[in-house]
Amino acid sequence: MKRLFIQSVLATVALAAMGMASAQDIKERTLKFGLNGPEGHPAVAGMKKFAEAVAAKSGGKIKVQLFLNGTLGSDQATLSAVKGGTVEMAVMNSGILASEVKALEVFDFPFLFNNEKEADAIVDGPIGQKMHAALQDKGVVGLSYWELGFRNITTGKKQITKVEDIAGLKLRVIPNAINVDWVKALGANPTPLPFPEVYAALEQGAIDGQENPISVIAANKFWEVQKNVALSNHQYNPQSVIFSKKVWDTLSAAEKKIIDDSADEAVKAQREAARAALAANLELLKKNGMTVTQLPAAELAKLREKMKPVIEKHSAALGTVVADVQAELAKLRK
Repeated sequence: MKRLFIQSVLATVALAAMGMASAQDIKERTLKFGLNGPEGHPAVAGMKKFAEAVAAKSGGKIKVQLFLNGTLGSDQATLSAVKGGTVEMAVMNSGILASEVKALEVFDFPFLFNNEKEADAIVDGPIGQKMHAALQDKGVVGLSYWELGFRNITTGKKQITKVEDIAGLKLRVIPNAINVDWVKALGANPTPLPFPEVYAALEQGAIDGQENPISVIAANKFWEVQKNVALSNHQYNPQSVIFSKKVWDTLSAAEKKIIDDSADEAVKAQREAARAALAANLELLKKNGMTVTQLPAAELAKLREKMKPVIEKHSAALGTVVADVQAELAKLRK
């Protein structure tokens, strides 16, 4: 009995010592977390959940400060700051990170995914994890993938009811090659712009329209400067939550675990919140005067056909990743 008591005391002391060591390994610090979107953007729910989890797990020692509306600069500027260690974290479209890891460009391919379930399987599986792991050599740690949703086209004066209506429009696109090319393939004029500049460009008539998920259109109140939205669902964007490798390498094992575990918790909450808000956001657009047009199946088929040459062109530059993704998707679709 005495021996068991001594063993119990020793175990308690050991656990307490581990707890003290762990606490000592957690330093007071504030992490800057940037987003090029406003309150109401689908990423914000995840950012808040992440911040709450980090605070709870660190005993309040690690604080996460959110910077919304592109206050840290464009996505490209924020990415540069993350690599340099002056900004600790950011969340942005995964395709933007193709400037660092070319394979991530596959997530900008039109009509790659049929639904969110397919997207989750790819980003959470070996393919998506391998892409994020490759970012470390570029000064970035990929923590997780979040939901942004399927993109749709908004316009000011001209309502899109068929593919031909897109021709001649000046459309803002994410500044990368594949987005420029698919807009050209539709006979429209691509205008690459950082997202924080889009509202003003629409307001001033510098562009005729833009394309984004319904949640982003609603969060940014684009109904104030656009009258129509065509439900094309032409592209699905996962978002990458990234951390500065320069800062990551200064963290203790305990701090890294807090960040990793909190990121895992935030994924589920963020995706659920983003997907649950879709119907309400569509109603919000209608309530504020936007005409919402569901493109007929025949028009969507034409849209897919026009984008095939773009997909073929960019597939050649990505090596095996396109075939790998398509093989995994084929398994899911059986």
